[in-house]
Amino acid sequence: MNDRFLRALAREPVDATPIWIMRQAGRYLPEYRATRERAGDFLTLCKTPELACEVTLQPLARFDLDAAILFSDILTIPDAMGLGLSLNEGIGPRFAHPVRTRAEIDALPIPDPEQELRYVTEAVRLIKRELSGRVPLIGFAGSPWTLATYMVEGGSSRDFGKVKPLVYADPDSAHALLDKVARATTLYLNAQIAAGVDAVMLFDTWGGALSADAYQRFSLDYMCRILEALTPGTPTIVFTKGGGLWLERIAASGCSAVGVDWTMDLGEARARVGERVALQGNLDPAIMLTTPEVVAAEARAVLDAFGAGPGHVFNLGHGVTPAVPPENVRALVDTVHEYSRRYHRD
Repeated sequence: MNDRFLRALAREPVDATPIWIMRQAGRYLPEYRATRERAGDFLTLCKTPELACEVTLQPLARFDLDAAILFSDILTIPDAMGLGLSLNEGIGPRFAHPVRTRAEIDALPIPDPEQELRYVTEAVRLIKRELSGRVPLIGFAGSPWTLATYMVEGGSSRDFGKVKPLVYADPDSAHALLDKVARATTLYLNAQIAAGVDAVMLFDTWGGALSADAYQRFSLDYMCRILEALTPGTPTIVFTKGGGLWLERIAASGCSAVGVDWTMDLGEARARVGERVALQGNLDPAIMLTTPEVVAAEARAVLDAFGAGPGHVFNLGHGVTPAVPPENVRALVDTVHEYSRRYHRD
């Protein structure tokens, strides 16, 4: 197996900096769009293990990536809880039955990963078989706070006008919801690990929308609880978008690596976390909309910012966007592998 990714998470020496890309299986690839059209809609694509396997592997057929990531969605857990998820192009996720009262929170079931979410574990097993040990497979889940924002708001939000009032006016109910989602997420990730994923990542997309105190109590504490309960020895990544202010706290969470968005200088981040964890990131995704030459130059700048030594997994500071030309992704992957070798010589 190409184990650069796993070795980097463990801060062990590598021959070149490993790279994978958030949303690397997605709409920027014509083959993905064709598979999605064949599926009919996004949820069918997620819930059909053979199709989820197909799109997971598509970017690896094009690019020399160092890891695959399970094709799924962070909202699988609340969907399995019966909230009535719909995902529509241009509108985003919507829940038919948002959760806003203590009675609704208390009534939420905790899904069995091998029952209501079996399509995910089946996809993992299928992907692992098809990968045949080429590269590691990353599993993932949304953080409890991020999932709670969608569950309470009923979909995407800019101001979090429903979930934040719940947090501040009725913290007991907010904690009850987050506790239930954290337990469900722990079961879900452990099921992915049992099915064969080699590492797992928590996507805390909306943690950066909280104040420092609220972030600790309503987001990070629950991610720490999940990390502590995962199958021992599993490499873990925590990514809080907008979480640069709290790098030291995240690094102390028990994770193997901290994902860093593009607003943070990677050299500064490395100085702040020291040798406690690896770092993942952090090219601005908008750079991918330029030219191969600009992409290569900016990738070199990120590698220079981290500098020599182990513990860096190259990624974007968030997901790749649909309008990105595939040739820019190729330029990024090839540049990272070629240029980074100077930083990994004995």
